[in-house]
Parts: sequence; structure tokens; C-alpha cells
Amino acid sequence: MLEGRDYPPQVQRWYDRLAPVIERARDALHAADPGDVARRAGCLYETDGTLRLTLLREGYAIRPADWTIYRRDTEEKPTEFTQALILTYLISADGTPPSGRWIGYRDLPDGMFYAQAFRGYAELRLERELGEGSLARFRAAAAALGGTEIEIGDAGYAFPVLPRVHLGAVYWMGDEDLPSRTSILFEDTAPHYMSTDGLAVLGSHLVNALLDAAP
Repeated sequence: MLEGRDYPPQVQRWYDRLAPVIERARDALHAADPGDVARRAGCLYETDGTLRLTLLREGYAIRPADWTIYRRDTEEKPTEFTQALILTYLISADGTPPSGRWIGYRDLPDGMFYAQAFRGYAELRLERELGEGSLARFRAAAAALGGTEIEIGDAGYAFPVLPRVHLGAVYWMGDEDLPSRTSILFEDTAPHYMSTDGLAVLGSHLVNALLDAAP
């Protein structure tokens, strides 16, 4: 089960399917060379063998002796949610450089099957909960998360959610005929690092972070 926030049922189900993968990922990583894993995943590889990465600006250390994950410079383990995302990322990473080419969720492998659900619990929720003054709140939240502007929509930002997985968040202003709209975008290289289910979870994670950061 996911810990902390109340996640939408679709994300909860997808996470529950990912949860058993954690131990299998650790088993597979035990047979891998930590330096090669670090190179493919874009992690910092320290002289003591520790791998370091960030997940939406939160730092984590991974110790290859047992592939245990800790919060930055502490002995505190993150939630199972975070461990699942990081371990899945490490075992899936193949070293493909980020492309800077943006696609929607429906354009991911098999994404069309889940696009409507993703639209509902991620993008529509972002629009709904931003509420009045949405564009200003969106920009402030993106700036607080360290987003880099991209030239899409009336306001667009890219976020390095993981070292080689960048997500975009875009806002289009509405008018008298059409309401304002938001989109969560993915680089077309993202499937080299995470399954489509896992990318949906990352997209929801980004929406949560934007809403938490919105003034």
C-alpha cells in the first residue's frame, strides 16, 4: 500500500502491482555492477560505492551491498512508494540520453488504454485544485519546484523528476469558449527508464508536488 497521501484508486492499484517487483529488482541488481548501474541511470557514484540521485529535488543514497535506500545523509529509509520508484528506475535504466522531445501520456507505450484515467486523476485534478488565479499559482508552484521554462502553452516547465526522466507541466489559458487546461508531458525517452504504469505514478507524484507548492 502507498503511504502518506491518499492516492487515486488507479495509482494505488498500479503501485500494488509494482510493489512485488521491489525484491525482484533487488535480486537483479545484486548481479549487476554498481558502477554500470550508476552510469546507465545517471547517478553520482561515490568512492565508497554509494549511488546518489534525486527524486523531485529530494536526495537519496543507495548502498549496493543490499541495495537499500536512505534519505540524504541519514539512516532514515523512505516510504515503500519511493523505494519502488527508485529501484524500478535503477533496474530499467539503459543509459539513453534525455531527448527534450515531449509527448502526452497517450503516446507512451500502451498509454492510450490508461490516458483517460491519467487525465482524470492527474491533469484534471491539477486544474480543479489550482482553482481561481490558476496561472499565477501554477507559475509560482513550478518556480518553487525549480522548474525550467519550456516554450509550450501559456506557461510550461520541465522538471528532472529522476536524473534521466524529465516531466513537463503545461498550462493553457482559457477564454469565453474554452476553459483553462493543464497537461503533464513526458520525454519520448522516458520508457527507457520506467514502465508506462510507473510513469503514471511519477506524473501523479509531480501533480502532488505542484499542488503542495502552490501558494
